[in-house]
Amino acid sequence: MKFIKASGMFGLMALAAATSSVVNADDAGWYLGGNIGQSNADIDNDRITENLLDGGFSEIMIDSDDRDTGYKLFSGYQFNRNFALEAGYFDLGEFSYRATTMPAGTLDGEMKLRGFNLDLLGFIPFSEKFSAFGRVGVNYAEAKDRFSGTGAVNVLSPRAEERDTNLKLGAGVQYAFTDALAMRVETERYRINDAVGNKGDIDMVSVGLLYRFGATSAPVAVVQPPQPAPAPVAPPPPPPRTEKYTLSANELFTFDSSAVRQPQTKLDEIASALKGDGSPDEIVIVGYTDRLGSDDYNQKLSERRAIAVKNYLMSKGIESSRLRAEGRGEADPVVMCDDQGKADLIRCLSPNRRVEIEKMTIVREVNQ
Repeated sequence: MKFIKASGMFGLMALAAATSSVVNADDAGWYLGGNIGQSNADIDNDRITENLLDGGFSEIMIDSDDRDTGYKLFSGYQFNRNFALEAGYFDLGEFSYRATTMPAGTLDGEMKLRGFNLDLLGFIPFSEKFSAFGRVGVNYAEAKDRFSGTGAVNVLSPRAEERDTNLKLGAGVQYAFTDALAMRVETERYRINDAVGNKGDIDMVSVGLLYRFGATSAPVAVVQPPQPAPAPVAPPPPPPRTEKYTLSANELFTFDSSAVRQPQTKLDEIASALKGDGSPDEIVIVGYTDRLGSDDYNQKLSERRAIAVKNYLMSKGIESSRLRAEGRGEADPVVMCDDQGKADLIRCLSPNRRVEIEKMTIVREVNQ
């Protein structure tokens, strides 16, 4: 079995990393990680066919399994942001083929590959988090081959092993989620001896994570010019008091109604005040009625009037989230009136029919 070299070479970027113009942090330190991915080999079907033809077989059909799952575990030391030295263990998986012959028989072959590597990595940082890298190194791989035959195929040497040191190349990209945790996507080529006198290449494309120990970024020293002595600062004025602003329902609505009269100069002044600096985040609008009518009716009327004032302020640009409207019916009366004629009673109870706007930073009492 022979695993031959695939077309093309991976780009090696270590030398270019030395000329990178990106400002580097102090990234020196140890790290470890692991990758998993797909490994791929080219089985030399032509050589297998040639050997079988030389053995007297007339027809050969070969079925190859040249892909498997591979992984690697590694540890390294980052000298700076541009260079690192990395050592690891790899398992490239198992590859096999079956040759069917005439006269009738089969030849089965499989190979397992694992070993150790030592690589020098060069990085090109594109930002504080993202970089590309290339690697060049050596791998010490162990190849274990097994062969078996059926029918007319007789295998004289069913097992073969080989340990050899060869070249290793790779390239990839790295993204740092944090100073300590990063992800890699990379492709690598392992030059190997296949234990039956041939050398070939195994390619692996993988994704993995690495963790850096004690990862920190060195602070940048900044020389500050001498600062002039601060000028005396006057003490800040005391915060404005929040007060209650009372509006007469007679000025806002017609009797027994929740429709806002137009125009509303006083509500416009309140809207302007609420847009100013230092105005509270929450403004409470409370509607009240007099005692005339049922409790349920008065409660609903007071709620409708509070909501009407809230809607008016919203139409002037005050955010709805700052306004809270509620009704309290005939509660908290300002005046108490004796029984008398209905017209006089309505006039006497006028101060109780009102809308109060609480938590205001302006103070102004409206004449009833």
